[in-house]
Amino acid sequence: MSTTSNPLATQRTAIRRALWLSAIAALACLVLAPCALAQQKPAPAAAASANEKTLPGLDLSSMDLSADPCTDMYKYACGNFNTNHPIPADMPDVNPFVVLYNVNTQELNDILQKAQAGGASRSPDEQKIGDYFKACMDTSAIDTAGLKPIQPLLDKIAAVNPANRAQFAALLGELQRIGVNAFFGYGEQQDFKDATKQIAFVQQGGLGLPEKDYYLRTGDKDVQIRTQYLAHVAKMLALAGSTPAQAKIDAANIMTLETALAKASLGVVDLREPEKTYHLQPIATFMAVSGPSFTDFEDAIHSPRVTEINNSTPDFWPELKNQFNSAGTATIQAYLRYQLLTTEAHDLPHAFDDENFDFYGRILNGQPEQRARWKRCSNAVNTAIGEALGKVYVSQYFAGDSKAKMLQMVRDIETAMGQDIDQIDWMSPTTKARAHEKLSAVADKIGYPDKWRDYSKLTIAPNDALGNQMRADAFENDRQLNKIGKPVDHQEWGMTPPTVNAYYDDSMNDINFPAGILQPPFFDRTQDDAVNYGHAGAVIGHELTHGFDDEGRKFDAKGNLDDWWTAADLKNFTTRTDCEVNEYNSFTAVDDVHVNGKLTLGENTADNGGLMLAFMAYLQRAKDNHIDVNAKVNGFTGPQRFYIGFAQNWCQNTRPEQVREQVLQDPHSPDRFRVNGVVVNQPGFAPAFGCKQGAPMVPVNSCRVW
Repeated sequence: MSTTSNPLATQRTAIRRALWLSAIAALACLVLAPCALAQQKPAPAAAASANEKTLPGLDLSSMDLSADPCTDMYKYACGNFNTNHPIPADMPDVNPFVVLYNVNTQELNDILQKAQAGGASRSPDEQKIGDYFKACMDTSAIDTAGLKPIQPLLDKIAAVNPANRAQFAALLGELQRIGVNAFFGYGEQQDFKDATKQIAFVQQGGLGLPEKDYYLRTGDKDVQIRTQYLAHVAKMLALAGSTPAQAKIDAANIMTLETALAKASLGVVDLREPEKTYHLQPIATFMAVSGPSFTDFEDAIHSPRVTEINNSTPDFWPELKNQFNSAGTATIQAYLRYQLLTTEAHDLPHAFDDENFDFYGRILNGQPEQRARWKRCSNAVNTAIGEALGKVYVSQYFAGDSKAKMLQMVRDIETAMGQDIDQIDWMSPTTKARAHEKLSAVADKIGYPDKWRDYSKLTIAPNDALGNQMRADAFENDRQLNKIGKPVDHQEWGMTPPTVNAYYDDSMNDINFPAGILQPPFFDRTQDDAVNYGHAGAVIGHELTHGFDDEGRKFDAKGNLDDWWTAADLKNFTTRTDCEVNEYNSFTAVDDVHVNGKLTLGENTADNGGLMLAFMAYLQRAKDNHIDVNAKVNGFTGPQRFYIGFAQNWCQNTRPEQVREQVLQDPHSPDRFRVNGVVVNQPGFAPAFGCKQGAPMVPVNSCRVW
């Protein structure tokens, strides 16, 4: 599950380094990979995807009943998952999120197949989603077009002179408007300290590797990845017409430039701290250090002229300005050329698409094959115009009573959190009152938005794949930037309805559960409350707890960054979160790479607190409905089914490359530790399975924040 509170954690426009990445970037730290782009027309989607089926809420076939849940709950609940679910060649891993994502992809494809064939009778939204999909699937036309669709931009890059500040700034704005990650990021956010305001922010960016430490670590694997990245950049430049010798020189210079930017960038742990990424200043103050002509950049990216800006990473700008002055025109041109090529690779000729996948999919994530084109194009539509597609998806695949049942579960868990706040012994009455105030202000969004997004001004053509992609990015850019200075729309969603995920937003103070995740196994209408509270209830509790984790606790009921804690309460809170940090630091993820307890603290706190709340809510719901929790179903009591359901959220078969990349940059722990690292801290777990204190899953000392 993801949270949004920091513009650095959630970029304004997804960087489509490979389409598969942005399509499910929100999928609880899951990454899909692509399959070598076929030259011939792909087989019909229905035939290609007929075997995609949802998992049951209680998956008995994944369990290893020979394992002892008191010793290893993950093995007990998920021990046979890997045998039953080998990793497909076009995936870096497989787990229940991925399985449901694949089912949803099949359903989206069924919608899109009909939409593209619908003709003149289609609605305006059906025309857009159908024509976007049709153009995306036409690989012959994409190959025939070659670089022609981006040639005007390549020509501008070839002519740009960084010394000409106005020209350079205008080009950066034009590139960023279509999602190209050129040097830095710019966008809109709610003001951290006045959540009623929507302001502009500017942030570090421009790196081709996942985050700064990929450029700085000295281990053999890191050196190897940098060598492979150099080769990849050179190949992309050579495909675009550079001689191999010149491409190699340019790639080395790009690496030097990006390494300098990496050294000036904040790391992934610091980026989680809102105080370190909030520096509101007059625009004149920022313009004095920014380098390019900022007003020309604003005009090119279609931003209103702003009077103040959150310079979220101020230490980045002196080095960026230094690189503008010292890197050399040829290096800057090569860098911009590569950024454009890698961003748009999916809709460029297959050689670019294949090469881009080879590095970002195969090398970084260990994935042998690229996803079938129909799968990537189905999710490309969801990424580009997701509410147009989501409107149809909801009408066909979202059960009418699911929203009401989910809302009941949400309210049960919010009630449990209120009781938890009252019961904890480490927080003063003053801070408890503020916590209750925040809890009562949380807004619940379930399924889909009340008001659908209007795409009437977006032009989508059936024969212009790259043009559609760039126009959709520009449309979304303009929509976002147009919010600067306007009232906040609290009805807006940050995820599309088919998304298999959920999120909490600190500035909005809302929890959001798209229709895509309200399907089996996470919400299974055929299962009892024990299973659903373990699955979906834990997800709800997770998102709700994010409002009170080490990051969320810094925001008040109105979504403002505000220290509402007493000094003594904050000390008590920190003592408890330090316990979690130390616990997760001890977990070895792969080889000699350990989980980063500080990076994953927010997600770990949400996992632990959320499960506690879900169990409290389940027991109260069973009591209210006069359900005997000790009655066995399939041989398990209610509490046992609850914990098995929770654990099976995180059954996973994954490649070691994927685990390594996740641990080094992602705020979520690997899935095994989202089970065993959580149940060890749950007071209800040991009684459910008759575990004795001192067993591996029932340590003498455990951690608890909420």
